[in-house]
Amino acid sequence: MRSHCVSPMLRLLTSLTASVRSLSRREPLGRCSSRRTIYWGVLCSSVMNLSPAMGVDSNNINQYKLYAHSRIIDAKQYLCLEQLYTKESNWNPAARNGSHFGIPQLKNAKVRSQDAYTQIDWGLRYIKSRYLTPCKAWSFFKANGYH
Repeated sequence: MRSHCVSPMLRLLTSLTASVRSLSRREPLGRCSSRRTIYWGVLCSSVMNLSPAMGVDSNNINQYKLYAHSRIIDAKQYLCLEQLYTKESNWNPAARNGSHFGIPQLKNAKVRSQDAYTQIDWGLRYIKSRYLTPCKAWSFFKANGYH
């Protein structure tokens, strides 16, 4: 893929992904350590500037998104999940659509009594078992209007 065709946010998240992977492998911090600090700062500040959902505190939404990104290190997969959950519930843990509840809009009444972080974990397990990846779930959602 040519770099000029990739969105700046995807490039940033891809760079962050590489930094997170090297940190998770416990590689020694070298001359890139200050760059990692800058990347994390940019990520945090860009997430903090995302638009809030109605009825949910924007700081909480930002925390939910950061939590989800901590669970999905791959930048492209995270972007798919972010778009999916924005369409499904706008990251609102109290969202309800008929018999579907929470951030991931699962058909499980127990989801409604769980905190947002547990809902995200349950949603990720569901996606993994049914679609394998968030991008496959997002593609299915775009084609069908649900996942």
